[in-house]
Amino acid sequence: MQELVLYSRQGCCLCEGLEQRLEALNLMGLGVTLQVIDLDGAGVTPELKARYDLEVPVLMVQGRELPRVSPRLSGEGLFNWLQRALSNPSGSA
Repeated sequence: MQELVLYSRQGCCLCEGLEQRLEALNLMGLGVTLQVIDLDGAGVTPELKARYDLEVPVLMVQGRELPRVSPRLSGEGLFNWLQRALSNPSGSA
């Protein structure tokens, strides 16, 4: 099982929208679990916050940053995009 990490922040409409769309998918069918990390939350290192502060939402899997996902993708389109992104080691979806 792979871990899909969403770097996010509360109050970011793009972040919250992507999180909701991801949670609506059958991520277990892709062999992934979702972990959401709020960059403003406790325990986030200054280095991590500095790296992604202005870039959220950011998706990562196995330490690899995935390409930015379109905010218009949802449902089957998002599922297919994620499936391609997870299966492509070069990171392009």
